[in-house]
Amino acid sequence: MLPGFPDAAPVAGLLGGVLIGLAAALMLLGAGRIAGVSGIAARACGISGDGMPRSAAWAFVLGLPIGAMLIAWITGGIEASFAGYVPLIVAGLLVGIGARIGSGCTSGHGVCGVSRLSQRSLVATATFMAAGIATVAVMNALGPEVLS
Repeated sequence: MLPGFPDAAPVAGLLGGVLIGLAAALMLLGAGRIAGVSGIAARACGISGDGMPRSAAWAFVLGLPIGAMLIAWITGGIEASFAGYVPLIVAGLLVGIGARIGSGCTSGHGVCGVSRLSQRSLVATATFMAAGIATVAVMNALGPEVLS
């Protein structure tokens, strides 16, 4: 247990990070593609015309929740709580719009782009981090009941 972080799971976090890095490396080396989820999802939905075949994009997109459900089933899952469906949907739409405007999401920029030292990805990731820190600060100041 880490001081100040009673629910921290550093070994699980390390393992998850290694698996994400391995998956990104395999995608780049095996398919020659960046494992940016927003770009792959756009390809699956027909919004983007370039990249992998649509069937492969759909397999990737469907594999994300199926993989998460499989791990939850094997490990017994975690207890999660959300502010509600409306804030969750609004947040998802805002993230999707931001990913399109920013030409990528945290997986494409933060995992793949930073590892390639892409200047655009370094700036995008710094922006993601700053926005996340500001959001946490505002939520801590206002309290989570604001979204209820």
